[in-house]
Amino acid sequence: MLDIPVPNPGPGQVRVAVEAASVNGIDAATGAGLLWDSVPHRFPVVLGRDFAGTVERVGPGVATIRPRDRVAGVITGMTLARGALTDTIIFDARSVVPLPPGISEEQAAAAGLAAVTAKALVDTLALTADDIVLVAGATGGVGAFAVQLARATGATVYATARPGEPTEFVRGLGANETLDYTDGLAAPPGLTAIAHAAGDAATLGAMLPPGGRFSSAIGATAEAIGRDDLTVTPIQPTATPETVGTILDAIASGALRVPITHTYAMSDAPRALADFGGHKLGKLVVDTRR
Repeated sequence: MLDIPVPNPGPGQVRVAVEAASVNGIDAATGAGLLWDSVPHRFPVVLGRDFAGTVERVGPGVATIRPRDRVAGVITGMTLARGALTDTIIFDARSVVPLPPGISEEQAAAAGLAAVTAKALVDTLALTADDIVLVAGATGGVGAFAVQLARATGATVYATARPGEPTEFVRGLGANETLDYTDGLAAPPGLTAIAHAAGDAATLGAMLPPGGRFSSAIGATAEAIGRDDLTVTPIQPTATPETVGTILDAIASGALRVPITHTYAMSDAPRALADFGGHKLGKLVVDTRR
């Protein structure tokens, strides 16, 4: 564990006592040393892209956020710097979002980057009740939210999942049907769109008919898929207060479920990163108070 001094908040900033954070793919990749040569970084690098907690102090000029407010925040972009897997964080006051009543810090942190990414994936596809969409990578954090958001549009949702508990997991989130990706993938009848959170883009893209739509959370392009008759959109999520607020309100109302499958103490955060690389389901959360 590394002790890093935390300054007082500057103008327009708040200092938040972090109570929960979650693990995302970028954290696992950073921890494994896969991004140092390709991603800008400023030391000290602290993992974690989403958090929830209580405001300790506010900086000069901050009028809308007060000490003791419960808030959440999400870090997007690819720069590696001070992250959220810590006990205290300095954040732009305009970017934190108040937690609505009825939502826990663990739920807010677990939604964070994964739900923001899933919303961008699904919104890009502009789904309607006439669509049949496949969510690839449905058992992960992004995919689990994408299944729910896609189903809310009225579309018929297929989800990739291994047999057994993973299949039950995605069906519990609202998937109409599942595809076992370990046994080869056959295109569902009438498939019109794919939300890509995992899997080989070219293999998945081949399942779509001409005119199909493909949105990718992991940077797949039309060139990578090898087709020019699809609409392919690699998304770069942006966590605006409006987007995060919409997600938190949906969780508070019960319209969106947060699939937390394990919570770790702060001292056990390395195990959370290691477990992320296994066949985990949903979201892994770190309780930074423990």
